[in-house]
Amino acid sequence: MTHSSVHVMCIVGARPNFMKAAPFIEALEGRGWATVTLVHTGQHYSREMSGLFFEALGLRRPQVDLHVGSGSHAEQTGHIMIHLEPLLQLHRPDLVVVFGDVNSTVAAALCASKLGIPVAHVEAGLRSFDRTMPEELNRVVTDHLSQFLFTSERSGRENLIREGLAETQIFFVGNVMVDTLLKHVEQARALETRRTYGLSHQAYGLLTLHRPSNVDDPHTFKEIMTAVKELSVEVPILFPCHVRTRERLAAMPELLEATAGRQGLILLEPLGYLQFLSLMCDAGLVLTDSGGIQEETTVLGVPCVTLRHNTERPVTIEHGTNTLVGTSRTRIVEAGRAVLRRHRPTRRTPDLWDGHAAERIVDVLERHFHAGSFVPECTDSSPMAYSSPCVAPTSNQTSE
Repeated sequence: MTHSSVHVMCIVGARPNFMKAAPFIEALEGRGWATVTLVHTGQHYSREMSGLFFEALGLRRPQVDLHVGSGSHAEQTGHIMIHLEPLLQLHRPDLVVVFGDVNSTVAAALCASKLGIPVAHVEAGLRSFDRTMPEELNRVVTDHLSQFLFTSERSGRENLIREGLAETQIFFVGNVMVDTLLKHVEQARALETRRTYGLSHQAYGLLTLHRPSNVDDPHTFKEIMTAVKELSVEVPILFPCHVRTRERLAAMPELLEATAGRQGLILLEPLGYLQFLSLMCDAGLVLTDSGGIQEETTVLGVPCVTLRHNTERPVTIEHGTNTLVGTSRTRIVEAGRAVLRRHRPTRRTPDLWDGHAAERIVDVLERHFHAGSFVPECTDSSPMAYSSPCVAPTSNQTSE
């Protein structure tokens, strides 16, 4: 195998994965030493949940789509592994790259590891310390199966070392999702999507809600939506709402008063990446339970109220744009009103959230692929500020 024939397989399955994979694939293919196979598990499989994001990000269509679809966590993870294993056996990539914390992430890491194929985890080390979250379990398992651990914030390294993982596996590279945001933000601003709804700059709120712990629990969902409805009397709130959440709302008709006017809770169909980013840029307030949106609002300097009791992204709170409030109606309303009545927070961009995280990841991998195998290519005379000491993982290397 020559240096130019390195085969990297990227596994994606949900919208946040697409935003993280796009800059990495572009950076890797731009170097010319590797070929990339993009595999979509089909975990998010509708055009609204997948196709629009591929189009907006300029990400090529996947060479392989496993069409797994929805199901319980066990069903979905199992189906992905069943479909992915023969693909990995057929192609035997030199490296499997996984992103984030969805079921596709952990399923791909398990499959690759059992076949002796090295794994790189992009966005490693994030921890909420809440093992009731499926995503937390996916993060922990994936990290302990991976040879390359690419962290997006400094807390990631601390968490991984605390769990006994070797420092030589850990590389602080920054946030690839921010690479995508910075590449597209001006195009998104120019859309001025808010005008479609007759809204002015910073004169509306934006809501996203998708976590099962918030949407599927009737009491929690009612607390959140009652608070949102109360805030929407003061400022219109746009709510791009997926089918499953609409079904939950249908059982609460008193909360389902969507209007096209300048006040109220305004339900929208799912939006493409650029349309949603445009709305986020101009919002006066964002309410969310999404980890990625906590990051994006931090970079944009948009006030964010997070409808969760914990976050795996503490840097978004440390930098002053994110407020963690839980799910009680009282706290959500108080936090929302406080945001609406004060000046926007000063934007403080976290370390290495500069649009070049993907390039740093490729730098690390390029140093490790030498003469067609995993051999470190480091010298003391040219250290890289963002990487840990080099390591030469093999297919038999374990994480502990």
